[in-house]
Amino acid sequence: MSYKDNLLKKIEINRMVNSISTMIGPVDSGKRIDTAVLNQLMAYFPWTRTQERDLTLFLETAGAEKTRILVLDNDLTIYHTTVQDVALRKSPTVKEMVSIKNAIKILNDKDVVVSKKDASLETIQGICIGELDLDYTPADIDEIAQEGKASLENGYAEGVQESLMLFADLLQLAPAPRAFALQHHDIYGKKEIPPSGVMTFGPLVMYSLVHHSLTCLEVVLSSRDKSRFDRLKAASKGESDVAASGPAVFDLLKSKVLSAG
Repeated sequence: MSYKDNLLKKIEINRMVNSISTMIGPVDSGKRIDTAVLNQLMAYFPWTRTQERDLTLFLETAGAEKTRILVLDNDLTIYHTTVQDVALRKSPTVKEMVSIKNAIKILNDKDVVVSKKDASLETIQGICIGELDLDYTPADIDEIAQEGKASLENGYAEGVQESLMLFADLLQLAPAPRAFALQHHDIYGKKEIPPSGVMTFGPLVMYSLVHHSLTCLEVVLSSRDKSRFDRLKAASKGESDVAASGPAVFDLLKSKVLSAG
């Protein structure tokens, strides 16, 4: 599998994790994890899937007496114990609940719980991404740049967007927050919220689906700057000076990635 394919998988994993994270909350919040998205994420999870009673479990080491076990439900609890113990605590039979010893286990599972909810989701994310080969060569980065340039020159918007998204991930650029977003524009940049609380955004790269233009601005915009949208619109229309425009933007992004190492 190519480096680009692995990077796309990483981005997809992160997207699903972010989606699931927004639906995790206290018991009384009424929030429920989207099971369809969760199951899509688990397709990348390497632990062994098994069914025990009405529980869907993922075992880190199948066949081991004790191992880390993820229960696929709204709590995303990860235990370190046996499958039988998890079944007792999460889905006990009436006969099992009669036992005082079992009742204590059912009511208090702190002795075997490793993590829950957001902490477990972070573990799942790390394990899924850890399965991907994300080491790259200069040729891998050049391939992404060349595909982006060809897409731009051929008017293939989806190809430009994909290459731009890949470079944004490599350079840790965030999608433009609402305070800097333009409709029908893909914008990525460095987002900062200093102690003053005034959000800044930039340097940034912007692809306009309106003008089919690609630009890179080596500026830092402030959320207090009332002219920031005018500056972005002017850059997308080629009416202001920019650090790079057109296919040269992908060459600039490639050099930034390679120089960062």
